[in-house]
Amino acid sequence: MKQILVGFHAVQARLRVDPDSLKSVYFDSGRRDRRMGDFLKQAEEILGERLHAADAERLHKLTGHDRHQGVVALAEKMTVARTVTEVVEDAESAHKKPLFLVLDGITDPHNFGACLRVADGAGVDAVVVPKDRSASVNATVSKVSSGASEVMPVITVTNLVRSMKEMQEAGVWLIGTDDEATKSIYDIDLTGPIGIVMGAEGEGMRRLTKETCDELVRIPMQGVVSSLNVSVASGVCLYEALRQRLAKAAK
Repeated sequence: MKQILVGFHAVQARLRVDPDSLKSVYFDSGRRDRRMGDFLKQAEEILGERLHAADAERLHKLTGHDRHQGVVALAEKMTVARTVTEVVEDAESAHKKPLFLVLDGITDPHNFGACLRVADGAGVDAVVVPKDRSASVNATVSKVSSGASEVMPVITVTNLVRSMKEMQEAGVWLIGTDDEATKSIYDIDLTGPIGIVMGAEGEGMRRLTKETCDELVRIPMQGVVSSLNVSVASGVCLYEALRQRLAKAAK
């Protein structure tokens, strides 16, 4: 299955992790700045005849818009998704505690892409999403994620609650976010095997998703707004987990 990668981050990420999957890469022949020059030095060596000069009209036809930064690729879709059990086993074999991000009902591709970017930065092992209530990895998600969608395992499941229970059986503690929770994200230990569960903005988690969580926490809010964008909220929680883990490892 083919996919379109848009922008420097997405294409360069694929160049690093799976260059053979890139079938054709097009660049704006009229762009002559340093960033493009650095990109072409890297791409020419790896891609050879798969690298093609193109004009603005060609790039627009490929993407349907002009927000491509002058770099577009046609690629085979990578298969990075695995099962929850495999992720837990891989983490344990690497002597680390697995960290999941579970997204319930995040249908906006910009939010989904931003969540993947945050997850990659915080060292998440996999993102778990439901099949019927989630944005899919497309060109928009790839660009917004700055290449994270090319390397972050996204596990798409038919039944989210069932998969959450499988995670719990594998020893993963599921922590959901809820504005009404009594504990804050800063009050709990995030150094063990955990999954941070986030719901859609406005609606939040579905009832069964919330009830399946082992613990509910809130993000302290000091201003007039009542909630954060889901990708920002994910970042707050995941980086608190990363902070705690780094502090524990340093002892």
